[in-house]
Amino acid sequence: MKKQLLVLLIAIFIGFGADAQTKSPETNMLVLIYSQNGGTYKMAKAIAEGVQEYPNTKATLKRVPSINPKEKLNAEVEKLPVATIEELANYDGIAFGSPVHFANISADMNYFFSQSIPLWTSRTLEGKPATVFMSAGSGAGKEAAILSFWNILASHGMVIVPTGIMGTANLDKTVPQGNTPFGATSLAGSTGTRPSQSELNLAKEQGKALARVASGLKSTENIKSVKTTSVETKSDINKTLKDNNIVLPEAPKPVGNYVPFTISDHKVYINQVALKDGKILNPGKVGATVTEDQAKEATYQTMLNVIAVLKEACGGDLNKVKQCVQLTGYFNTTPEYTQHAGLMNSASNLTALVFGEKGKHARATIGAASLPINSAVEIQAIFEIE
Repeated sequence: MKKQLLVLLIAIFIGFGADAQTKSPETNMLVLIYSQNGGTYKMAKAIAEGVQEYPNTKATLKRVPSINPKEKLNAEVEKLPVATIEELANYDGIAFGSPVHFANISADMNYFFSQSIPLWTSRTLEGKPATVFMSAGSGAGKEAAILSFWNILASHGMVIVPTGIMGTANLDKTVPQGNTPFGATSLAGSTGTRPSQSELNLAKEQGKALARVASGLKSTENIKSVKTTSVETKSDINKTLKDNNIVLPEAPKPVGNYVPFTISDHKVYINQVALKDGKILNPGKVGATVTEDQAKEATYQTMLNVIAVLKEACGGDLNKVKQCVQLTGYFNTTPEYTQHAGLMNSASNLTALVFGEKGKHARATIGAASLPINSAVEIQAIFEIE
């Protein structure tokens, strides 16, 4: 009898352990919008509500930065945290919301995606589910706008989740609706409360549908990871550089009584400016004599110099890098300049492209009244190596 009881207890514990191993972790979803007057924001809240109705799923609501920093936004929209292009990789699924601008997405959302080339070349968003919802003043061009957004998402290899005819049985047909089979929309310029309750209900169903797809795909990936061996396939940094046509410069030499890097407790500390072929690239002050495009070019060159020095610190083998810990960008700007983060993205995107997951880092951006040898940028980097 005791032996039978022992066998039963063991079976229970084994079953519990198996259930604990197969239990899916939380599915993290991003609802990312551009909204000026708040119509798209209201739709986004309904999307997020639908997402979170799906079991074990969390929704995060953020906005893309405005092209015009002086643009007046709806008070609630203004409070939303601003997303970076790099963080899209951290979510299991994304709902994108934008007003319709001339049968297309807003210029602000379009500019945000113009920074996604490193994500595209590294196939970071491939296989992630995505859906699109919009707000249209007159309703004209709303379907064309959603389809134009789909083109961007398809280029990234994302799995597009449309609305089809979901939720149409409960539409209030006595008022105009902006609904489409591609995604929920709101007729922002129509009479009555906007978005209408029917439009919000469809947005909620759309969010729930996206969560269902994302959770299903994540569960599939979890099953695959359990079945595969624990042998980790290492990426070759040299191949990544070659595949992306990235040529590292010769590491700049010190011009004073210091060394190009120091190593302490497996941490490499590096400081570099925008030196190229022995001269400072695009010298001067951002916002005065240096344009933003020139500053981004200088930032990219500075990060190339950092990586070149890092290669020396690794004995010529960048595969020894375990993690980019911290990047700090110092920018020579006019006092009123505020777009430092956008400039620093050139360095962050390059780091993520070269090192993949190991390139994800903490970051700071700081404005300066001047920098050495009139460089527009200086970058301080900390890497962990083997």
